Amino acid sequence: MMYVWMTLFAAGIVAVDQWTKFLTVANIELFQDVPFINGLFHFTYVQNTGAAFSSFEGAQWLFALIFLVFTVAIIYDIWKKVMPFTDLERWFVAAIYGGGLANMIDRLRLGYVVDMVKVEFINFPVFNVADCFITCGCILLLAHLLLVNKDFWKDGKK
Repeated sequence: MMYVWMTLFAAGIVAVDQWTKFLTVANIELFQDVPFINGLFHFTYVQNTGAAFSSFEGAQWLFALIFLVFTVAIIYDIWKKVMPFTDLERWFVAAIYGGGLANMIDRLRLGYVVDMVKVEFINFPVFNVADCFITCGCILLLAHLLLVNKDFWKDGKK
C-alpha cells in the first residue's frame, strides 16, 4: 500500500510542476523577468535544453536514457527489495522520481524543460518545481544514508 501512496506523491509532484510550467508559458514572455520578492527571487521564463548550468545541452537522448535506467532500477528494487532503504528513504526516491518524470515529460513533449524561478541573492541557474524536488530529495536521501541509515554502506548482509 505504501507504494500506491508514493506513486500518488510522485504524480502530485508531476501535476504541480506541469501546472506551474503551464502558468509560466501562458503569462510570461520568453526571457521576461517578473519580480516576485525583490532581493529573493523573480519569475523568468527560460527554455532549458540541457541540465543545470546548461550542461549537456541538446543531449535529450542522454536524459531519456538516464531516466529509463532509473525507472527500471526502481521497479526492480520494488520487486526484489535489493536496496536496503528505509521507508523514509523510499519517499525521498519518490520525490526524485516525480521531479525527473515531470522534466522528462517536458523534454519529450517540447524538446526542452520550462524553467521559471530565478534567485536573486546568488548566481544560480533558473530552475523549476521539479528541480526543487529532485535536489531536495537527493540531499535528504544522502543525508539520511550518511547520518541515520549507516547500515546501507556495509558490504555484506548478515
